[in-house]
Amino acid sequence: MGRLAQTDGLTEIQRDILATVRDFVDKEIIPVATELEHKDEYPTAIVEGMKQLGLFGLTIPEEYGGLGESLLTYALVVEEIARGWMSVSGIVNTHFIVAHMINAHGTQEQKDYFLPKMAAGEIRGAFSMSEPGLGSDVSAISTKAVKDTGGTSRPEAGGEFYVLNGQKMWLTNGGTSTLVAVLCKTDEGGNTPYKNMTTFLIEKTAGFGPNPTVPGLTVPGKIEKMGYKGVDTTELVLQDVRIPADRILGGVPGRGFYQMMDGVEVGRVNVAARGCGVARRAFELGISYAQQRSTFGKKIAEHQAIQFKLAEMATKVEAAHQMMVMAARKKDSGERNDLEAGMAKYLASEYCKEVVEDAFRIHGGYGFSKEYEIERLYREAPMLLIGEGTAEIQKMIVGRRLLEEYRIAE
Repeated sequence: MGRLAQTDGLTEIQRDILATVRDFVDKEIIPVATELEHKDEYPTAIVEGMKQLGLFGLTIPEEYGGLGESLLTYALVVEEIARGWMSVSGIVNTHFIVAHMINAHGTQEQKDYFLPKMAAGEIRGAFSMSEPGLGSDVSAISTKAVKDTGGTSRPEAGGEFYVLNGQKMWLTNGGTSTLVAVLCKTDEGGNTPYKNMTTFLIEKTAGFGPNPTVPGLTVPGKIEKMGYKGVDTTELVLQDVRIPADRILGGVPGRGFYQMMDGVEVGRVNVAARGCGVARRAFELGISYAQQRSTFGKKIAEHQAIQFKLAEMATKVEAAHQMMVMAARKKDSGERNDLEAGMAKYLASEYCKEVVEDAFRIHGGYGFSKEYEIERLYREAPMLLIGEGTAEIQKMIVGRRLLEEYRIAE
């Protein structure tokens, strides 16, 4: 297993969970990941295996059928899964974010209804905030939800519905999910754009095209990507989609931005964990290959230039892991962790890119061949530079928080 990326202070239960996941990754994911990725095939058998392990309910409280584990446990599990194949970690990521949002912000009825099914993997979640022209400016969303009080088909919702129109972008699990948390503009929460957004919980049928159970909702198809294949990334089109008011997350409009940002903090820790997992796998591949390949009469691992690379790679793997652990523990403590999550996401994604590139260079010409696993990692790493906020956004968040912490008296 090696001494890198170890975590102090884990409970026996946490160590058992990680050992089980590590064994699952080694036996069920790594042997098939490259073949499935090259075919852009959804890992159905792997997902079923994760359901049997209870991983979809990892952080959901025990009272709802989950394991009730911490964000730290979740992050360490994601690190292990990403070490096997980053796309698989994406399948659980948005599910965890939506489950966290419902548990933290949902009404009791929403918790009772959704969380047991999510813990069992019967309902799988997707997270929808981005739009085609949005970029990083969440306040500029144009997807609109307008109250329509004329509906009477749901008496338990008081006959109150919202009509949703717009187009969302970059939904991980957009096709395979059966529950989507969608951020919309509602213009009834307050006097700033951030108080006029609402999160709607939309149940749908898995699949692509017009949705048979939600009139007006369409998932056009998979977006073709350079990497991060296997998992479906999609658009979401909403045309006069009627959603009952009792499917507003938390039951009150105008809180959507803050709910989503809470979810994004969890997501940033997740992306940091993914970066750690991919970087660790790249290091493993690099140090293994360096001990097999010979040049100038000796193994390339014996060349000082390669030893320098391995030393730098290992240091980056260790630093990113410890930063990710710190961010997860901060969130678990109930404290604000946007500073630590931003730092962890930024550091881990940048170091992941660098470690993967160094492993690619160690492989030489063979790194460019699809027969070698490092080729897949080389295409996957760039997604982490963008997902859950670019490096530039993380720097802005970190910079602003530092100025708050170190503001001088005037």
